[in-house]
Amino acid sequence: QVQLVESGGGLVQAGGSLRLSCAASGSTFSRYTVAWFRQPPGKEREFVTAINWSGGSITYSDSVKGRFTISRDNAKNTVYVQMNSLNPEDTAVYYCTAGAWVVSYTNSAEYDYWGQGTQVTVSS
Repeated sequence: QVQLVESGGGLVQAGGSLRLSCAASGSTFSRYTVAWFRQPPGKEREFVTAINWSGGSITYSDSVKGRFTISRDNAKNTVYVQMNSLNPEDTAVYYCTAGAWVVSYTNSAEYDYWGQGTQVTVSS
């Protein structure tokens, strides 16, 4: 069993930065692929970025590529996403998720555990 807790969300002006953290419980966290999804107001949840267990495989959605950077520290059971050059379209609830046997990083159904989410609001 893995429990995920997101933090780092908040209100920021366009062009600003935030760093989200996903802290996990459970000794096997280092074996999991971890991803971030987000759900903008009134829209469906969408893939943002993912990192495999070693950090050797990373993928980003086209909408955040070049602006967001995902990383992980397995010793701390934590995954981070540095978000730069934020714009109002990035406003959403951001969810951290982990899966043991993820093949398609962008498929939310392949992940086993989800956090409660953290709100990111970008003002124009």
